[in-house]
Amino acid sequence: KQWYQRRVAITAGETIRASIISPNQALRLRALKACKDQGGKDRVCGEEWLINKTGAYLPGAYEQVVGFISAYVLTENIALHLEALQSYKDRFDVDRKSGEQWLITINDSEAFIPDVYENVIQVVNISTLTNRQYCVILDPMGEDGKNKLGQRKLIKGEKSFFLQPGERLEAGIQDVHILGEDEAIIIKAVLAFKDNGVDRAPGNMWMIRGPCEFIPTVEMEIIDRRKAMPLDENEGIYVRDMKTGKVRAVVGQTYVLNQDEELWDKPLPEQIEKLLNAEIDPLADRTARAHNKETKGRLKSKVVSYRVPHNAAAQIYDYKAKKARVVFGPDLVMLAPDEHFTQLSLSGGKPKRPNCIRSLCLLLGPDFMTDIITVETSDHARLALQLSYNWHFELSKDNAENAAALFAVPDFVGDSCKALASRIRGAVAAVPFDDFHRNSARIIRTSVFGLDENMKVKDSFKFTANKLVITNVDIQSVEPVDQRTRDSLQKSVQLAIEITTNSQEASARHEAERLEQGAKGKLERQKIHDEAEAEKARTELLKLQSLSAAVESTGQAKAEALSRAESLKIEGQAAVEQAQLKAEAQNIEAENELRRINDARKGELEYISSTNGLEISKAQKMAAIETGKFQNMVTTLGPENIARIATSGHDNQLAMLKALGLQSTLITDGSTPLNLFNTAKGLVGALPPPQH
Repeated sequence: KQWYQRRVAITAGETIRASIISPNQALRLRALKACKDQGGKDRVCGEEWLINKTGAYLPGAYEQVVGFISAYVLTENIALHLEALQSYKDRFDVDRKSGEQWLITINDSEAFIPDVYENVIQVVNISTLTNRQYCVILDPMGEDGKNKLGQRKLIKGEKSFFLQPGERLEAGIQDVHILGEDEAIIIKAVLAFKDNGVDRAPGNMWMIRGPCEFIPTVEMEIIDRRKAMPLDENEGIYVRDMKTGKVRAVVGQTYVLNQDEELWDKPLPEQIEKLLNAEIDPLADRTARAHNKETKGRLKSKVVSYRVPHNAAAQIYDYKAKKARVVFGPDLVMLAPDEHFTQLSLSGGKPKRPNCIRSLCLLLGPDFMTDIITVETSDHARLALQLSYNWHFELSKDNAENAAALFAVPDFVGDSCKALASRIRGAVAAVPFDDFHRNSARIIRTSVFGLDENMKVKDSFKFTANKLVITNVDIQSVEPVDQRTRDSLQKSVQLAIEITTNSQEASARHEAERLEQGAKGKLERQKIHDEAEAEKARTELLKLQSLSAAVESTGQAKAEALSRAESLKIEGQAAVEQAQLKAEAQNIEAENELRRINDARKGELEYISSTNGLEISKAQKMAAIETGKFQNMVTTLGPENIARIATSGHDNQLAMLKALGLQSTLITDGSTPLNLFNTAKGLVGALPPPQH
């Protein structure tokens, strides 16, 4: 320690303590006014500088401690991004201009303390690429240390690097494009260059197929990555050539779109889209409710296909060739780019209403259709008829003209029902109600089918326009429209029923009477025949009775003698057999009794011997147990303890007498006489002689 004695003219300001500077640390100072630092360098007011010498540093009177600055430890994976705050020369003797940015890596310094004119923007981590990665750097830094704005630089792995100031990755670190056998990449040139001897101009597009590995250069960019589409023989796609605009269908092969092709969406009318997507059965789902089902979306770039069911036909029209073709089921229809389905809008319901049934195929029958029509007779009776027509199409599938005629009538159901209803109305209007009521079937069939040369009803009626054939008419119901006609029809029906019932009752009564008379005659004849047979049987009985009486009188005595002798013989044999059986029985009983007694004696002997053996065994075991018990007790107690137990009574008495202070005692049972005079001498002892 040193003592400082100040003068009278000096005033004490403040006490300044030394600052300790550790390794990898620097002290930042600021000049309060123009002065010289401890190194002898001139400093101006406000200037800052660093002291990085390890140890204690005592600031001068015009030096202000701003703070401590710690060093950044740099590794192979970390670098510092610095910026110059003003123009100066750094510690590596490199002139830096204001705003200039650069990197400090481990190659420059392992521990770096930023100078007062250096600003640390960020800590930069190293970028590492594997051998399966690459990246593109935008605005790369050139050899002169300046960024080449607008340029791009490709870096392939395996490599590690730091992004220089001003550089950035275009899309980060990317993986190498690995293409399989069914994959391809569409490439577009952005700069003119030569690709394996092929001149590529900006805007040129080409395709690279797999299997391979591909890394795009800076002169090209990837437009799309495509994969092969495997197509079954019943699947296809629509492909459009972007150069010519031509659309074609690719079916039944594995296909990859090239650089000049794209998938083309085939437009279809909304109603046809619903029919295709709803998957409606043309035969089962022919109602309006079935056509209101929810449908799923269709992939419009796929070839439109439709399964024509059995015994049905579908018409496809080519708007480019202006031709139509008819496909008969079962078959699969695949539309070309310019082809469309012919939609059928058929009448439905009862009575028939137009546009109720929509379908893509036409059923060829046989089938039936039901309609309700209103007719009026010649006497102005209005009736509602519900008729069912059986129909089918009669054509040759090999004839193209006949096949095209199927779709000549758009609504064959409505048109045929209207035509047949017109014929029926005309025929019914010419007859009165009573005639129509009695002969309704004949009148309707005649009006529909007509008469042949022999005035017989024909079997069918044919529409020549579309080859439709009506084969039968079924009258399901006939109901009057007005109430008066309904009442009169009901009365006539009731009257006819009554007449029919009365006639049936009369015929049944007559038949019953006839049957009754016949039955009575048969009964009388049977009685007479039975009486004659009874007389014959009585005569035979009398003959047999007389014969039996004679036989009885002659053979009775002989029979009695034979029977008596036989009975005596039987009795003797029975007595002998009885005596033999009794002897055998007594012998069996004696043997059984003897066997029983022997068995009883033998069992008793076995029982007694077993009982005795058990008693002996028990006695032996008990003796062994008692012997072992006694030996264990003796062993456990020991000879000394046993002796003590044997003499414990006398020892206790002796101890008790000693405790009472008695010299001698005499214990008697009180019945034996004792000579106390002689005894007392021995007990009391001789008295001591008197002392003089």
